[in-house]
Parts: sequence; structure tokens; C-alpha cells
Amino acid sequence: MADHVVTLDVDSLAKQLEAALVTRQPIPPLTETLGPLTPEQAYAIQTRWTELRVAAGERIVGRKIGLTSRAMQEQLGVREPDYGSLWGSRYFPASGHRVEIPSDLLIQPRLEGEIAFLIGRRLQGPGVTLQHVLAATEAVALSVEVVDSRIEAWRIKLADTIADDASFGAFTVGPWSRTLLQEDLRTLGMIIQKNGVPATEGIGAAALGHPARCVAWLANKLAEFGVALEPGDIVLSGSLARALPAEPGDTFVVELHSQPPLTVRFV
Repeated sequence: MADHVVTLDVDSLAKQLEAALVTRQPIPPLTETLGPLTPEQAYAIQTRWTELRVAAGERIVGRKIGLTSRAMQEQLGVREPDYGSLWGSRYFPASGHRVEIPSDLLIQPRLEGEIAFLIGRRLQGPGVTLQHVLAATEAVALSVEVVDSRIEAWRIKLADTIADDASFGAFTVGPWSRTLLQEDLRTLGMIIQKNGVPATEGIGAAALGHPARCVAWLANKLAEFGVALEPGDIVLSGSLARALPAEPGDTFVVELHSQPPLTVRFV
């Protein structure tokens, strides 16, 4: 394994992922072409890719946490969360609780309904708890993440999705709410319709038992790399239900308790 660590060309692999993003031509799983990768190696690839994007003008607006619900872990065959960066170029603001996402930016998108956190005070691990997260959060909102994979046919293992920026594709958020922050986020129900038909439903507790626990996990994980969550960061805390495939022309309506429905159309 030591030799494998030494010979891993992180820069080249990051550039392969960037090329797949730009050309919309997915690549074979890294875990097939390179063999087993540790999470640490995969995060090194992700970090280098992020550096390349930032150097080219990308803006990081927050973080996303993936694979937090039992449904998502079973769907993708993994057993632990991961995280990635949210790119400002892939943020699509809602207008009148509606948002259009261009399909021609994406390869094999799937839609997820989540709860987003707006960080108000610095959160730095280790030792961050759920209570610390709630105290440091400015507001929360209904959010939609579009996950996408630069890996062929979603044939991913944990290291593949970590390297691939945790399969981040795009995102939007509904209106930020301080009132919603006072509710028990575990018990908030979510319903998603696809093209007018109920497609899936979830609950806040699906994300590691409590969405804020996911954010605490993230803060503690980032501490391993000397990184903190900063004021103004947006954190997508993880899907509350299974991911739904999205094709051009599909319209999704995502509803969260006490919040206005958010309509997302792929154009």
C-alpha cells in the first residue's frame, strides 16, 4: 500500500475528473483502474480537483454531506458518509420558489431533497456536537441537491464518490428560516413529486438520526484536514430519501413541513 500511495498521480486524476465534467464523458471507476483506494487518497484527489477549479475562478460556497441516510447508503452500497465542496457556478437561485437547472451541464443527474444549514459562527472540530451545530447555525432551509457522477453508470465505491467531489452536480435552496431552526428537525417530513406523481418521501431523522448530527460529523471530519466551517458557509446536510433520476423536461416539487414548496425543472 505504501508504494501505491507514492505512485498515485493525484494531479493527473484530478484533471481526468475535470475533463469528464467539462466534456460530459464519464470515466471508469478509479477503484477499477487503480485498484483499492483509501478514503485519505480519495480526499487527496478531491482536494486537488478543488484547488484546480478555484485556480480557474471557481468559488466554494459551502460543503455537501453525502450518504447520510440508510436509503442512500443501501442504494449506493456504502456504509459511511462523505463530503464535498459546493461550487458557486453550480448554484441556481430560486425565483418565486421555482428554479430551472440546465440538463446540458450534467451527465447522469439524480435529485435529492435535503435540509441546508447557513453557518453563523465558526465551527471547528474535533468535539463538535449536534448542540454546537444548532447554536452556531444562522438559519436552515429546504434544499435540493442534484447529485451527478463523472464515473460511468454510477458504478461507484466510497473512494470513487469521494474523489468525485462526493458526486456533487448542482444545488438550490428555498428561503432561509430562523423559525424552522426552532423545530425538531428530526421529525420534519419531506415529500417529493416527480412530474405530478408522488415519487418519494423522507424525514429529518433519516440523516444520521438528525440533520445537525451530519453537520457535526462534517465539522469533525474537516478538522482532520485543518479546515473549519466558517460564517456564511452553506452546508447541505444529506438526503432524506432516495435519489430520483432526472431527465430533461422532468419537473419535481419538493415539500418540507411549514415551508413553501420548491419546484425544480430540468431544461
